[in-house]
Amino acid sequence: MNAVTKLDAAKADTVDNIVSRFAVPAIRCAGCISKIENGLTGEQNILSARVNFSTKQVAVSHLPDLREDAIKHKIEQLGFDAQILADNPLAEEKGGTDKLIRALAVAGFGMMNIMLLSVSVWSGAMGTTRDLFHWISALIAIPVIGYSGRPFFSSAFMALRYGRTNMDVPITIGIILATGLSLFETMTSGAHAYFESVVMLIFFLLAGRVLDGMMRDRAREGISALLKQTAPGAMVLDEDGKTRWVTSKELRPDMRMMVAAGDNLAADGVIEKGASNFDFALMTGESEPQHKMSGDLVLAGTLNLTAPVTVRITAAGEDTSLSDIARLMDEAGQQRSFYVRVADKAARYYAPAVHSLALLAFIYWMFAGVGWHQSLLISVAVLIITCPCALGLAVPAAQVVASGALLRKGVMIKDGSALERLAEADRVLFDKTGTLTLGRPVPLNLDHLSLHQKQVALALAQASNHPVSKGIRNALLAGDITPANLDAIEEVPGEGMSASWSGAHVALGKPVKLEDHLSCQLTIGDEHFAIELQDDVRPDAVSTIDRLNQLGLPGTIISGDNAASVAKISRAVGLTAQASASPQDKLHLISKLSASGYKVLMVGDGLNDGPALAAAHVSIAPGSASDVGQQAADAVFTSDSFLPVALAVQTAQRTMQIVRQNFVLAIGYNILAVPLALTGMVTPLIAAIAMSLSSLIVVGNALRLNGAAK
Repeated sequence: MNAVTKLDAAKADTVDNIVSRFAVPAIRCAGCISKIENGLTGEQNILSARVNFSTKQVAVSHLPDLREDAIKHKIEQLGFDAQILADNPLAEEKGGTDKLIRALAVAGFGMMNIMLLSVSVWSGAMGTTRDLFHWISALIAIPVIGYSGRPFFSSAFMALRYGRTNMDVPITIGIILATGLSLFETMTSGAHAYFESVVMLIFFLLAGRVLDGMMRDRAREGISALLKQTAPGAMVLDEDGKTRWVTSKELRPDMRMMVAAGDNLAADGVIEKGASNFDFALMTGESEPQHKMSGDLVLAGTLNLTAPVTVRITAAGEDTSLSDIARLMDEAGQQRSFYVRVADKAARYYAPAVHSLALLAFIYWMFAGVGWHQSLLISVAVLIITCPCALGLAVPAAQVVASGALLRKGVMIKDGSALERLAEADRVLFDKTGTLTLGRPVPLNLDHLSLHQKQVALALAQASNHPVSKGIRNALLAGDITPANLDAIEEVPGEGMSASWSGAHVALGKPVKLEDHLSCQLTIGDEHFAIELQDDVRPDAVSTIDRLNQLGLPGTIISGDNAASVAKISRAVGLTAQASASPQDKLHLISKLSASGYKVLMVGDGLNDGPALAAAHVSIAPGSASDVGQQAADAVFTSDSFLPVALAVQTAQRTMQIVRQNFVLAIGYNILAVPLALTGMVTPLIAAIAMSLSSLIVVGNALRLNGAAK
């Protein structure tokens, strides 16, 4: 059953429903997810709503009678700005993170300059000098607050416009009140102004959002990279024998495509005329090209390697197998979107709790007779000191430090919550080709060749980009072999390389697949020499699998390769295996394990692994993986060694220990700080310092992870 059939089956119980998608950039926490999903599901003609937190999108299943602009209005009534994604449902507008980075840079510049002035005031500057520094601080702070505070102001305004609230509302109120009080103090020559507190608050909040945005941008690039594998169009052969260029969107079943050697296919189809070798690594993960002839099925995105063919289209556009995989990745990403962190759960109750505390503090102190100015200062102190910066940094600070430590060891962590999920994983699935193995053929018996034979083989191999030629070339270059001088070098599609050397005919034939390895024939005159190659197991694969077992992650191989080649690797690394698995088979196994309570780590490399990498609880790909494999995975390791996989899991488990410590520190800070603010013992300045100090303590604890990746 292909992906389209699965999706149709899933919708069978809802007749004639339509799925519309919306970009909602203001989604920030579990409270936002719950508010949107519950708010939309209760509306008439809306059947279901699902939030994809990583891409900040909402997929709404609804009846045809309900227009998309009406759904957009309903989302806005819930307090969230929304844009319709009608043209490309698998894409999201970029630019949001760039705006946040610019706002962060402006806030950082303003904060440093205002802090320099504030140090002088704190050191005892009085009278005219103090007033001058306050005015200069105001001139710097007000434009900075107006520019860098826009993400909070716009979000809060949208929520309040429809009578809603979110965590940006108390932040905005605190910023406005503190700025207003600071201006009042400046104009009346007061002793205290709080501009540095406001700008510092904005800076720390923006830092967290920039980290989130960067991780989100990486998450959505996978699907875009996958869709780029399809050709933009094809030469179509009409009944009268004439050809014309047709874009991918205009291709239809029963059209005949003419696919030249070296071209990607723009649609699925059956070969009607001709025969050629095709690179099917996209769908099966096998590095060896497959020979296809008349009557055989070929798929969109696969590469025609050797000869032109005529293909009658069977599926085009969104019905191709490649689009099926893209949809599976998107659906898998939405399943992952329900992963809710403790900090997000706390944020759900943050806004109403802080509003209530600040209001109660103001009312109490007004009745206590201290006056509106002092009461307002206490309320602002409550709003600032309860800012969840430390709580918000508890997870990302540890993630950033651990990710940096892993990067120095050749492991790139791409997703913000990948380390959390790596620490939770309790089962691992391995692809074979390019994952447990190096994914490239390596010569086994070059030592039996003489020096001049090696030189001829190198000269022929380095003139071709075929994977087998690359393997032979790399091995010979590593042995300091210099190539022979050949004449009339020619590459014959499907046959190999040929040339002339000192008057003799020389050739490097096409590889022949034997039971468990490849064989390539070197010809020099009348002599023939067999060069055997095989895809080697990665260094340290066995020790890595043992280490993963010790960390609580037993493993299994699931591969699209044939049973013989999978069995050989299975015996070498000591794992059970499933061979000839399609992308849907891998997805089904992950779903089955997940339903049994396992949290699956998927380690794979090919485009065919894309849905599995996205659907797994967490995923890792080698640096040699396809672009889509790397984009779909949560982490990528760059070395040939397999040890980084175990290192990533080990570091993730250590990271979560630090995260739990950070939560204790952040919660302990609030338990101590909030009562002090409520009793009027803390000014807005001290509140900002305390808030910043709590954040620094959390970051300092996270820095202990610098040496975790060992």
